[in-house]
Amino acid sequence: MTDQPSLFGDSFQPDREPPKPKKVSGEASHVSVPLAERMRPRSLDEFLGQEKVIGPDTLLRKAVEKGAIPSLILWGPPASGKTTLALLLSKHTQARFVTLSAVTSGVKDIREAVENARQIRDHSGTGTVLFIDEIHRFNKSQQDALLPHVEKGLFTLIGATTENPSFEVNGALLSRVRVLVLEPLAVPDLVSLLRHALESERGFGGSHSASDAALQRIAHASDGDARRALVALETAAAIVEAGGEIRPEDVAEALQRKLALYDKSGEEHYNL
Repeated sequence: MTDQPSLFGDSFQPDREPPKPKKVSGEASHVSVPLAERMRPRSLDEFLGQEKVIGPDTLLRKAVEKGAIPSLILWGPPASGKTTLALLLSKHTQARFVTLSAVTSGVKDIREAVENARQIRDHSGTGTVLFIDEIHRFNKSQQDALLPHVEKGLFTLIGATTENPSFEVNGALLSRVRVLVLEPLAVPDLVSLLRHALESERGFGGSHSASDAALQRIAHASDGDARRALVALETAAAIVEAGGEIRPEDVAEALQRKLALYDKSGEEHYNL
């Protein structure tokens, strides 16, 4: 079980003035953090695509504006934004965000999350969003353990799944949540994302540019997967010197490098 992590370390030396943060941009910043993570949306305004789910006048957008979201199952392919959307929704309700992975968690973890949610609600009035990744991996007894607490509203449940929830989620639990379908990102959305990554201080900060043809090639090769598109852009940028333009041939080489890694290992380690 994981609460939303702090951005700052715990150590502090009172006899020394803490160093002032240095302003850095482009590739010089966050060098150890993958581009896909740096470009994770920080607000719903940055959340590209999924207009049918969170666009203006949708039920979910209206719920967000009222500050109270229902329990949800987010069904969509990898890198369609399920985890990011859940985190953004919790921020809009100012709720505590707790994550469980259905792959590694069991009934004991659910009970711990339930008890923590109850204590925090009783002591501070703060709500909890419980995000369960790959909720389809929970068996019937694990899903049943969630049911009474979802029903009573102890926490807001947001489950993410790549599988059809009609077949993988218990009917009793399914009847108490709303299922939202996230689609693969369209090519124009991916191109917009790539341009934002090139220009944003969280991305390359203008240290690289790219031709329209190069961005289109990345977008078409990514099959609607935002993470895959950003990894391809980052790989292509590593081929080009700072200040240079990423061309279609650089993209082709970047894609070939990824294919070579896949062929060598025999399996796709990085979910690209």
